[in-house]
Amino acid sequence: MRKVKSARKLGRTAAHRRATLANLSTQLLLHKRIETTEAKAKETRKYVEKIITKAKDGTVHAQRIIFRKIRDKAAVRELFEDIVGKVADRNGGYTRVVKLAPRYGDAAKMAVLELVDYTEAPADAKKQVKQDRARRVRGSKKASEPAPEVAESAVKEAEPSPKKKTTAPAETKAKPSVENESAAAAANEESAPEEKE
Repeated sequence: MRKVKSARKLGRTAAHRRATLANLSTQLLLHKRIETTEAKAKETRKYVEKIITKAKDGTVHAQRIIFRKIRDKAAVRELFEDIVGKVADRNGGYTRVVKLAPRYGDAAKMAVLELVDYTEAPADAKKQVKQDRARRVRGSKKASEPAPEVAESAVKEAEPSPKKKTTAPAETKAKPSVENESAAAAANEESAPEEKE
């Protein structure tokens, strides 16, 4: 009698499926958080939690078994040196799947797979200010104009403040124009020989 196998096939052959799960697990161990489709995230969660549980043994034999599945020295080193120390007191449940909005291109269900002990509190994250569409699109009329806040501040800077008096230095007031300078220089030359006689 045919029995149902619970694992998702992910539209791949067995070898391709193993490679996909190994790659996703490697990236999760290195970066602590990955964004992928919901089905791949749920399958990767099962795959990587078994690896982390095996790594908690801390033996050379466990390293060799894990290296058969992951094949990345940096990821295995990160797992044994850093991750195992943080999850030592946990009995499973090392990862979390957070669902996201559907992907724009094909409306695939998306999710974030992250290690529980490495997530930051949402209050610490800075809110991104949504930019006006006209400012994002190149060549639009509004994009070439300065922002209203910038324009207002530029006008305020250009206007003199009422407390400060703006007076030009005395040198600039008394300085003659270029034509007057040349006429004065010519008069000085003519008067100089007369004084000698």
